[in-house]
Amino acid sequence: MKTCVIIPTYNNGTTLEGVISEVLKIATDVIVVNDGSTDNTAQILQKFCSLKILSYSVNKGKGYALRKGFETAIAEGYRYAITIDSDGQHYAGDIPVFIKKVQEEPDSLIVGARNLDRSTISESSSFANRFSNFWYRLVTGISLPDTQSGFRLYPLELIKGMRFYTRKYEFELEILVRAAWNAIKITSVPIRVYYPPKKERVSHFRPFKDFTRISVLNTLFVI
Repeated sequence: MKTCVIIPTYNNGTTLEGVISEVLKIATDVIVVNDGSTDNTAQILQKFCSLKILSYSVNKGKGYALRKGFETAIAEGYRYAITIDSDGQHYAGDIPVFIKKVQEEPDSLIVGARNLDRSTISESSSFANRFSNFWYRLVTGISLPDTQSGFRLYPLELIKGMRFYTRKYEFELEILVRAAWNAIKITSVPIRVYYPPKKERVSHFRPFKDFTRISVLNTLFVI
């Protein structure tokens, strides 16, 4: 189906190798975007000869990394791109779930919906997702169970000409809203998720700064 997998990564050296290995069991066309990592990411990527690697020296944000991945995938003729995080939270074995769904509903943007009712998720993360879901429904009229999930399938041809303004975590909300406003069908599929113990979690989400960015973006969308 002319589908590739895009893995944006920044200083996830403890989990990146395992994520890539699991993805390569299922997908052959994989693009890794090294978003200015300062750990052992470069050395890990050298272990894999079949990857398409995009790398730059200064960290610019997850949204920027995804945008560069999309540009490359579009230039190389892919129709769809599946994005998966490099922190080990997602199960690569769920990739076929997205393929099955897009075969049933071609050219949809599909979001992997995590089970956010589990006791292992922090209250702050649960609140942030409920908050994001509410604003997304307000500005688009679409109800999604998980607007913050990074495990998604994007129809590249339909997002190719769209303009984006954000570069950090809020990009994943911006593209969902702009896709809806451009009449792209937005849907979701349930996915599995792994929440490591708190002491093992690696997150680059900065609660105050990133939540403020998302709030400002929501305000602009409402206006």
